[in-house]
Amino acid sequence: MQITPLIWIITIAVTIAFFVYEFFAHVRKPHEPTIGESARWSAFYIGLATLFGVGIGVVSGWNFGGEYFAGYLTEKALSIDNLFVFLIVMTGFAVPKAYQQKVLMIGIIIALIMRGAFIAVGATLIENFSWVFYIFGALLFVLAFQQIRGSHGGDPANNRFMRLVRRILPVDDSFNEDKLTVKLNGRRFVTPMLLTIVAIGFIDLVFALDSIPAIYGLTSEPYIVFTANAFALMGLRQLYFLIGGLLERLVYLSQGLAVILAFIGVKLLFHALHVNELPFINGGDPILWIPEIPIWFSLLFIGGTIAVATVASLTKTRGDKQLVDRHSVDGEQVAVATDGTSDRAAHSSLEGRSSSSPTHSTRKDGSE
Repeated sequence: MQITPLIWIITIAVTIAFFVYEFFAHVRKPHEPTIGESARWSAFYIGLATLFGVGIGVVSGWNFGGEYFAGYLTEKALSIDNLFVFLIVMTGFAVPKAYQQKVLMIGIIIALIMRGAFIAVGATLIENFSWVFYIFGALLFVLAFQQIRGSHGGDPANNRFMRLVRRILPVDDSFNEDKLTVKLNGRRFVTPMLLTIVAIGFIDLVFALDSIPAIYGLTSEPYIVFTANAFALMGLRQLYFLIGGLLERLVYLSQGLAVILAFIGVKLLFHALHVNELPFINGGDPILWIPEIPIWFSLLFIGGTIAVATVASLTKTRGDKQLVDRHSVDGEQVAVATDGTSDRAAHSSLEGRSSSSPTHSTRKDGSE
């Protein structure tokens, strides 16, 4: 894939322009986005990412196009997991809805800068040291295990790092609109807004360690790595407000991501063995009979895993809600049945709503 310095400059400039527009058009004036606004912009950015991937396929070949789409899907799934932690942080700091856009925007920009730095480092390592694929593969297995255990690591708003920040910086615990610092009695204090941004910046650093090895397991092209990350982060702010409570319903997202990271870890190890140069493995010779996992299979596997995790999550949470609702109705029914002074009309309404329930049938013996 031939990417000239001019293409890199244009790509980075356009990416920066999108984020500048986002800030001045949507974020500068504090407000809570509507569902319609969030849906329109989310669809726009997903459509733009899809068109870009098709463009890569047409111009550079569909092998590169497949690598881009596999990387984009993986980065989008990891970004949604990132959003869940953002939600925990902003809930922990009680950030008002109107100011959450600013926090998200700054957090996304920090994430893009950190991922850009990791992309550059990863590209240099891969170009000069083929054995780095072994390290990336092992790291992905560790990250997959952490996802299964629970990827969010307690309360990100009150972890060890944030307690250290609170000890170092003078903190005023009240919000002063969306300001990051406030002057009180001649002394400068930081607000919870700044603490929230610091917490999200630290989380971005941790998530960059997940995302960069994962996508380098799917493609060795730095341009695809960067653009897949950039498009995955674009529209993330709108997606946060669009899916809202759905984040808490994706109960199997961590398990799905664990499967994806472990799969990419296997793919990386296979590739490492295929290009092996380590003297203590097969005498330093490549193990050519080890198969390379094709990108079309990776794309299908990643897309299928995300779909299964999403459907399983929504099915489970829907079933849990129905069970809770059924228990609530049964409990209300028992309370009505044992209250001799209950209003007859209310009791008739309850009977019509759940006449087939086992609890109600046991009360048809005259105990009403």
